[in-house]
Amino acid sequence: MLAALPGYAMSAESIQVLPDAKAYRACLLERIRAATRRIVIVALYLQEDEAGQEVLDALYQAKAARPGLEITIVVDWFRARRGLLGAGRQPGNAAWYQAQRQHHGLDIVIHGVPVQTRELFGVLHLKGSIIDDCVIYTGASLNNVYLHRFDRYRLDRYHLFQSPELADAMVGLVRRLLHHTATPRLDLPAPPSTRSLRGDIRRL
Repeated sequence: MLAALPGYAMSAESIQVLPDAKAYRACLLERIRAATRRIVIVALYLQEDEAGQEVLDALYQAKAARPGLEITIVVDWFRARRGLLGAGRQPGNAAWYQAQRQHHGLDIVIHGVPVQTRELFGVLHLKGSIIDDCVIYTGASLNNVYLHRFDRYRLDRYHLFQSPELADAMVGLVRRLLHHTATPRLDLPAPPSTRSLRGDIRRL
């Protein structure tokens, strides 16, 4: 049965496993700096903290150096529009995305994907990045803990696959997802309300 499924052949040399969160952070930043064609980052959230700022700064620096570089970030819609639980009323990461775009004046596209009509029922867990022809498979989101920015860290898996075919397929999947009207941009002012998207979310 598995043999009948579509797939892409890869040599052992095209696969790399990173040992820990610090190595992942270093690898991600290095590959962002070296990217020449495309960067697609998919995570549950890109958090407004030191590690998140480091990643977003690297993305804007790469875009400034190479204006033709395509950069897209995909995060969960609900997580981006609320603050941290227990931290009181906060504008959420979407306000930070908009402020960063205004500050830099560059086109880094950030989409929110609502998996369900309410966060309680499900969130985006399609995580990973495509940088040029490399697919970085990981369950890590982008914040201080997942990227081991300070003392605390959360260990995940970090697998790198160097494959133009797999990278193209993953980018195609993300593009099809973002073509849907239920996945609006979060980096632009005045994103639509969740209520106004409910019909689109159900169709998604």
